[in-house]
Parts: sequence; structure tokens; C-alpha cells
Amino acid sequence: MQIPIGAQIPKPWAREHGSRPVLRSGRDVHGLNYLGYSWIDQGINLDEGMRMIKRAVEQRADDGYIVDSLGWAYYRLGNMEEAVKQLERAIELKPEDPTINDHLGDAYWRVGRVLEARFQWSHARDLKPEPEDLVEIEAKLKSGLPDDTSSAAEAEHK
Repeated sequence: MQIPIGAQIPKPWAREHGSRPVLRSGRDVHGLNYLGYSWIDQGINLDEGMRMIKRAVEQRADDGYIVDSLGWAYYRLGNMEEAVKQLERAIELKPEDPTINDHLGDAYWRVGRVLEARFQWSHARDLKPEPEDLVEIEAKLKSGLPDDTSSAAEAEHK
């Protein structure tokens, strides 16, 4: 699949993040990251979405948000070991971000690092996330994650 220049971010992403960035070129780091992340999160265009995020990371390896996208993409695709590796790197770059801490907590939980998962979720909670995210984080602190092991990769093949 060729990345369509001028491709717009899907509406669900726009509602959540407040704007509809346009992919202006194959070098538009934020456009690559947003579009790739949104595709993977929706379970569509997974290979191309991952290529886009990796391209963004190549251009901005020191951007914690972009590295978080790569880690979360691995998580959604079911590659938990690589997810942990990338999310730990994202935390090093952006330790004060509640979403990144929450993502790392989820990945830790999936690899059986329960104590570390609860620590990350507690830290995410203390960093004052958005109200709707806070509700989800508090639920994880109470009960952990469900045993659902489905991934975006499985969703695309259904």
C-alpha cells in the first residue's frame, strides 16, 4: 500500500486528539506517526501502519511520544517483548507522560511483570491523566487487565 499524500487522520483519532492532521509528505514525521498509530489501533493497514511509525522513529528517535507509538503498535500486534523494550525507552524520554506510563503498565502486565505494571499505573494515575483515562487506570489498579489476548493483527484477519 502506498501512503497517500494528503491522507487525513480518521475521525475517531481526530475526536480524541482534537485535530485532523494531514500527511503532507512521506517525511511528515507527525503525520506518519499519527496515521500509522491510528491504523494499528483500529486494526487496519497493519503492515503499512507499522512501516509509517518506524519511519517516524527513524527521523525522531529521541521523541518519547513517537517511540511510545512504536511500543504501543507492538503491543497491539501482540509482540509484548518488543513492546516492553520500546515503551521502556519511551519512558526514559518522557517520564512525566501519563499515557506512556499507562501503556508500559499494560505491557508489563501482559508479560507477567505484575508488580511493575501496578507501579506504572499508579505513576500514571499520579501524573493527572485525562478524566476518562483516570477511570480506566483506576480499574486496572483494582483488577489488572482482562485475560483477553486478542491483538490488532487478529482483528484484521477476522
